[in-house]
Amino acid sequence: MIIGELDYVRPAGLTEALALLAGPGARILAGGQSLLPDLRAGTDRARLLIDVRRLAELRGITPTGGGGLRIGAATPLAELATDPAVLAGAPELAAAARANGDPQVRNLGTAGGNLVATGRPTDLPVAALVAGARAELAGPDGRTTVTTEELLTAGVPAGSILTALLVPGGGPAAAFEKTADRASRYPVCAAAVRITPDGVRIAVTGATARPLRLYDVEQRLGAGGGHRTEAVLAAFRAEPRSLFVPGRGTSAEYLGHLAGVLTARALARAAAALA
Repeated sequence: MIIGELDYVRPAGLTEALALLAGPGARILAGGQSLLPDLRAGTDRARLLIDVRRLAELRGITPTGGGGLRIGAATPLAELATDPAVLAGAPELAAAARANGDPQVRNLGTAGGNLVATGRPTDLPVAALVAGARAELAGPDGRTTVTTEELLTAGVPAGSILTALLVPGGGPAAAFEKTADRASRYPVCAAAVRITPDGVRIAVTGATARPLRLYDVEQRLGAGGGHRTEAVLAAFRAEPRSLFVPGRGTSAEYLGHLAGVLTARALARAAAALA
C-alpha cells in the first residue's frame, strides 16, 4: 500500500519484517506515538513503514524462570500498566507505563517504542534501568540481548528489531515518581528506584540529557545515609549541577532538587512495600 510518499507493509512474521527492514528508509511501526509525529514534523524521512503491531512473537507478557518476565516489545503500555505479574514483580515498570500520556496514548503506545524513542524523554527507560532489565534484539545474525544501559546508549543496531524486554525476578520493593509537563505529559523529571539486598538503584530522566542510573547517589546512600528525605536530598546536592539540563523555566539547581524530592518519595513507597 502507498500512502503519499510512504510505502506501508504488514509482514506475516518476524523473518519477513527483518528482510524488509534491510531496505532503504525502512522504519518499524508499532504504536507510532513517536514515529508519526516525527514524520509529520519532517524530522524523519522514512520511505517504508513496517507494521509489526500484530506479530504474536512481539506481544504479550509471559513468566520466565526465577520469577522473571518477558515483555514483548509491541505490548501496549495499557497492558503493561495493569498486568498482575508486572504489578507484583516489577511495579516500577507498571507505574512508568501508567504515567504515560492519556488512555489513548497508553492503548496505542508500546513498551518497545517507549524504550527506544529518540528526541524526547519517556518514562519506561528509568524503570527498566533499576529493574535490571535486558533488551532482546533480533537481527540478520540471529537473536542477542543487551543491558538497558547499552540499548539506551547505542540504540537498536541498524537492521535489527527490539523484540522484548527481559525482566529478572524482582518483587514489590520498587517505585516510580514523575513531575510531568502539563502540555506534553513528558517528564520534566521522573525517578525510578528499587531496593535490593545490595543497596538501592536509582535512575532519573527528564532533568538529565538522557535516562541515567545515578551510581554515585546510590553509593552515598549505601554508605549509611539511609533512605530518609534529608539524606537523599544531600546525596543529590553532591551531584554536579552540570548533570541536570535546564529546560523551559527551569534551572539546573531546581531540577537537581526536584530529582532528589522525587527519588525520596519513590524510596519511601518502595520501603513501605517491604513492610
